[in-house]
Amino acid sequence: MPYKLNNKTVLITGASSGIGKACATLMAESGARLILIARRKDRLDALAATLKQSYQTESYLIELDVSDHPAVKHCLDNLPEEWRAIDILLNNAGSAQGLNLLQEGDIDDWEKMIDVNIKGLLYMTRYILPNMIKRDFGHVINIGSIAGRQTYPRGNVYSATKYAVRALTESLRLDLSGSQVRVSSVDPGLVNTEFSAVRFKGDTAKANNVYANMTPLSAEDIADAVCYCASRPPHVNISEILIMPTMQAAATVVHRTSEAK
Repeated sequence: MPYKLNNKTVLITGASSGIGKACATLMAESGARLILIARRKDRLDALAATLKQSYQTESYLIELDVSDHPAVKHCLDNLPEEWRAIDILLNNAGSAQGLNLLQEGDIDDWEKMIDVNIKGLLYMTRYILPNMIKRDFGHVINIGSIAGRQTYPRGNVYSATKYAVRALTESLRLDLSGSQVRVSSVDPGLVNTEFSAVRFKGDTAKANNVYANMTPLSAEDIADAVCYCASRPPHVNISEILIMPTMQAAATVVHRTSEAK
């Protein structure tokens, strides 16, 4: 077992695929009990069954859109008593929509990214954090992005939302100064998940081209970084991790060969 999260209660948003699913799997292997949140309940059911069979993991499943404020409040206010003491909140749910010039942007795409990437993170944190503060124990881990550190052509609103995630993470760390609640961010470069397929509205050719002739990160690579943050001793806070593929030097500097290594 690579990490020790024995009996820690971990809430993961966007848990049905990609980085969220990989984090759920590694945390289950590490002994955590899981609250898994996503919009696709069928995928959560399948994941929970697999984790139960493989690791005897206890899971509590919530079908939820994190951008729906009343629904978030209702679900978190009505958690069963045995699931209310959340030790780790992993704000992973995120969305990238389109890759347009700002002046040609789709307003609906903007709203979706702002609602999920910023508001969803705020809603989850707002309702979970008070109990962590009351217990003087807990850890908020936000999934950011290289796009929250470096802008790139046509990345405008998505990048703005990830800059917001970085600012909120830093601000939260200041607001919690003096408490034992930790705050971390993990900021990936190119990761091969459903991210690009969603951004390009299911255009597989465009999505695949993002990772053409280079070796991107995997969801499991990010899960490894998240679990590293989560499993440090209580006096250690990993404030931030920027994790990039070896073949990516910056947001828009990617070395591509005729054949990926």
